[in-house]
Amino acid sequence: MDPCARWFGYRMPQVEADAVTTSHTHFDHNFLQMVEGNFIRINQLGTFQVKDISVHGTQAWHDASQGAKRGRNMIYTYSVDGLKVCHLGDLGHRLTPEQLADIGKVEVLLLPVGGTFAITVAWAVEVQKQLHPAITIPMHYRTRALGLGGIFFAPVNRFLSLARQPVRKMQELFLQAPLPADLAEVVLLNYE
Repeated sequence: MDPCARWFGYRMPQVEADAVTTSHTHFDHNFLQMVEGNFIRINQLGTFQVKDISVHGTQAWHDASQGAKRGRNMIYTYSVDGLKVCHLGDLGHRLTPEQLADIGKVEVLLLPVGGTFAITVAWAVEVQKQLHPAITIPMHYRTRALGLGGIFFAPVNRFLSLARQPVRKMQELFLQAPLPADLAEVVLLNYE
């Protein structure tokens, strides 16, 4: 999902993939050079089957002006092992009723919460409430790894204070369907 260039400060592993989704063509979400193997690139609308994973693309925008400022953004939902995972890319607006219907029920949400180049922190909380995931994984926020570039993003604590959900910090997240019906938490994945 949205491979990121190494020069952002994160230690990026060499990965081999069967499929790579890219939400948009900006360099920080489209670094295909880090991916090895004979993979399928998915960067459009529709439903795609890759082995036992179904990937569905929903059209969205990178800004609140229907792409006039930053262009298109694809939302991808992945149905795998009985769970539905949604990656919002650099979503720049609240979701429309049509987008919500197309995405459907999700258990795991990867949500941009840094406020710059994507939805504001307050809008991130609204989108989280629109989708009602069991688990929200914040992304696209200020970290030490970003160095001086991090000043453009809000720290994750701003989102956490507004979301008002239990928070678990983890190195890796392992899930098994079905998730508890009453689960509503934020999982912070360690980027180091």
